[in-house]
Amino acid sequence: MVATVAPARRREMPAPLESGAVSWLFIALLAGAVAVLVGAEWPRLGGRFGLDARRRRERERRKAALTVVQGEETETEEFARSVERDLANLPTIEERDRR
Repeated sequence: MVATVAPARRREMPAPLESGAVSWLFIALLAGAVAVLVGAEWPRLGGRFGLDARRRRERERRKAALTVVQGEETETEEFARSVERDLANLPTIEERDRR
């Protein structure tokens, strides 16, 4: 008896798509979708990447470099003492001088 071997089935590849006419339409739709997405998310993106965000980041960097220097006396205590000293040195008007 002779064994017969079934012929190997070849998978036929589908014909490649012609993308010349589709590519411009696809690119236009993709660009439109990106524009819609950016437009919808702009308030949130502007807070993170906009001009105000850049200024805020620069200000935070400058403020981080600052240090508070405190002397022996604070300015308010020094100011209060100078006001008291000036008030003590003012001439006073007695009751009899008012007439």
